[in-house]
Amino acid sequence: MHQILSLYRNAFGGLSREAWLLAGVMFINRSGAMVVPFLSVYLTEALDFTLQQVGLLLSIFGVGSMCGTFLGGWLTDRIGHFKVQLLSLVLGGSWFFVMLTLKQFELFAGGIFLLSLLTECLRPANASSVSSYARPENVTRAFSLNRMAINLGFSIGPALGGVLASVSYQWLFMADGITCLSAGALFFFYFRHRQGHTPPKADQPQDTQVVSPVPRSPYRDGLFLLFTVLCCFFAVAFFQFFSTMPLYFRRVYQLSELEIGGLLAFNGMVVFLLEMIIVYLIGEKHALWKMIVLGLLLLALSFVVLNLFQGFWVLVLSVLLMSLSEILAMPFMSTLTVQRSGPHNRGAYMGLYSLSYSAAHILGPYIGTSTIAAYGFNTLWWGASVLCLMATVGFYGVVQRLQQSVD
Repeated sequence: MHQILSLYRNAFGGLSREAWLLAGVMFINRSGAMVVPFLSVYLTEALDFTLQQVGLLLSIFGVGSMCGTFLGGWLTDRIGHFKVQLLSLVLGGSWFFVMLTLKQFELFAGGIFLLSLLTECLRPANASSVSSYARPENVTRAFSLNRMAINLGFSIGPALGGVLASVSYQWLFMADGITCLSAGALFFFYFRHRQGHTPPKADQPQDTQVVSPVPRSPYRDGLFLLFTVLCCFFAVAFFQFFSTMPLYFRRVYQLSELEIGGLLAFNGMVVFLLEMIIVYLIGEKHALWKMIVLGLLLLALSFVVLNLFQGFWVLVLSVLLMSLSEILAMPFMSTLTVQRSGPHNRGAYMGLYSLSYSAAHILGPYIGTSTIAAYGFNTLWWGASVLCLMATVGFYGVVQRLQQSVD
């Protein structure tokens, strides 16, 4: 036990106070992440929308997410990550209460677009903030700490959401709004006068400067654009966990809201317990491409087991494999994006990277629900596994080339 505690202490040691407080803000915010995990179930059971309407609404959520991440990255480079994060938390938190009143399809579509737009502005600004407040030698671990806080919150949110949903789905929107506003209040009072680590000045000796070999705009960086397309492929497959898999739990295994919330929370708890340790133990010992490729292979396997075996234990195994995939892939994707960018275009790079996930929010639910309606869940899981394998081949070549150009 002493060795385990010492391992955790070493893994978390050396991180700045700002990195810890920023993680605390994200923990509060994600502790209320209850609406999105249950959105597909809410739309079909509480509002009686068809499967096709649900797929369209989830894709509209993705369109709002894409617009929000683009806008968030653009604003971050112009007004700073502090203002963007604060506005996102306050305005997004307030809009959850408006969503309570929207019942018609057209109104809900407009409302979910605006909700996603407001809340997803947070993503590139937060990523830029993490890289700003982290010490240069601890960037990957700072991202992992932030993700750990997000996943700890996500392990609480869906579990509590399952309890609230069994009473009324309306409570999900209220809880999500309250936690967003609470996170915004903490963020404002602590970070309003805080400064991040400043980059080296231009008059320093040449051998101490950090020179970025990439173009100023990420949209002209062809290799990074290909990297974001591959990230989108990964996310299309991974986001089935939040869009179609709750429907799979409900329709195929007839699980209750509490059981669905428990499985979703299990993902967050696994990432919370293991990510920092795994990053600490192997993150600096292996090339980034190896971590990302292994993560993609595990994600493909998580879909395959759903078709090959039956039983509740298979669902647990699949979620475990997805969680390990997330641990191995996502932190190192973020690190690579930071390495590729410079201090003056980091918001744009983070915005484009986040944009790949937003595009997956559009494509994933539509492809998933359409596949289920036409061919069933088994075809969807086989298709997702094939997509992961295709992305694995791409990452194998692209990430190595990105690393060589950075080095």
